[in-house]
Amino acid sequence: MASLLGSNMSNEVGLRLLLSPFSSNVVVRTACCTVGIVLPVYSTFKAIEAKDQTEQQKWLLYWAAYGSFSIAEVFADKILSWFPLYYHMKFAFLVWLQLPSVDGARQLYMNHLRPFLLKHQARLDQIVGFLYSEMAKFVSAHQPEIQFGKRITMKILVSANQMVREIMNPMPKKANGAIEGPTEQEGTSDSEHEE
Repeated sequence: MASLLGSNMSNEVGLRLLLSPFSSNVVVRTACCTVGIVLPVYSTFKAIEAKDQTEQQKWLLYWAAYGSFSIAEVFADKILSWFPLYYHMKFAFLVWLQLPSVDGARQLYMNHLRPFLLKHQARLDQIVGFLYSEMAKFVSAHQPEIQFGKRITMKILVSANQMVREIMNPMPKKANGAIEGPTEQEGTSDSEHEE
């Protein structure tokens, strides 16, 4: 009974932190990231691995809707984030996109995104083709810089990996500047050679 009460208590505290308009936006922003990205990434992975076409289409629609929302948010976030409860509304919108009972992502895609993209498809194809060709030119023109960046990144990753290993498996530290005598094994081998 006590563990059940504790569980309800922690759920209530979490819900109050999330929904409290006077609390820090850190909690609700973290919830937005979790609901908007982390859970959908894992659900997309599950749909791909299960080779479930229905789930794959559901998550493709979600990512199309989420990507469109993210593009709009890049421009509007600096203004809208100052409004009270903005992140709460964003959280509700992200939940709405995923709820199976309302299928918000499908609604947004079919009613708004798809008609817009179909209407402007020819022009968007030209823009996308131009962007891809410019990216290819940029990459081929800057191969030495890209290779240099790759080498630096790999060195940083190797160093970070070594640091993590040293933290996880620390070696016994020797006293700084101390003179150490031979270990027992070394001492035994020297005396054997003398005889």
